[in-house]
Amino acid sequence: MKPIQLPLGVRLRDDATFANYYPGANAAALGYVERLCEADAGWTDSLIYLWGAAGVGRSHLLQAACLRFEQRDEAAVYLPLAEVADYGPELLDNLEQCELVCLDDLEAVAGRADWEEALFHLFNRLRDAGKRLLLAAATSPRELGVQLPDLQSRLTLALVFQLQELADEDKLRALQLRASRRGLQMPDEVGRFILTRGARSMSALFELLEQLDQASLQAQRKLTIPFLKETLGW
Repeated sequence: MKPIQLPLGVRLRDDATFANYYPGANAAALGYVERLCEADAGWTDSLIYLWGAAGVGRSHLLQAACLRFEQRDEAAVYLPLAEVADYGPELLDNLEQCELVCLDDLEAVAGRADWEEALFHLFNRLRDAGKRLLLAAATSPRELGVQLPDLQSRLTLALVFQLQELADEDKLRALQLRASRRGLQMPDEVGRFILTRGARSMSALFELLEQLDQASLQAQRKLTIPFLKETLGW
């Protein structure tokens, strides 16, 4: 079954893969999300809730799961609710046709009666159909502010993981992993120079890496501290 296409302009990032995700302290969460993507995962392993601050990789893992299903030519859908909530809860209709449903930014619709009702019924349809549901939010289920008791009870069935921000050494390794996937060599001293001068969030660091990748390709130069100073004006 081909992935369901929604007329929303929502696209998966090509670099949002499991291989591109450096887990740091989040190895358990990564392992369970990958297990959810296995063909024989049962319902007890097929409802996962990830939460944590911005930049910890929630969206990355949801999109990586979708990409894994799409690579197997199985239907999967990723909905960033903060972006699509205004389309209304009708977006959730018939999603049980998908093998995997990934709902990001759950806090964007918590407390909205129409959305909570639709989410509750989607939970039930997915469970009855033996499909999988991967949720992500900025807060834990308890702090989400859900008003519908039936929906809150469904959330208690999920495997819940709080994603932790990477320590500096892990950020260095994550940058080096992403650089190597782009065919770039990033020596430790270059990575540490970026971490002391650049933004702290991983999303900003990866955007910086993309800028450096393009500049390196155009100049046909390796990543060195002088090259970084020249390119970024540091």
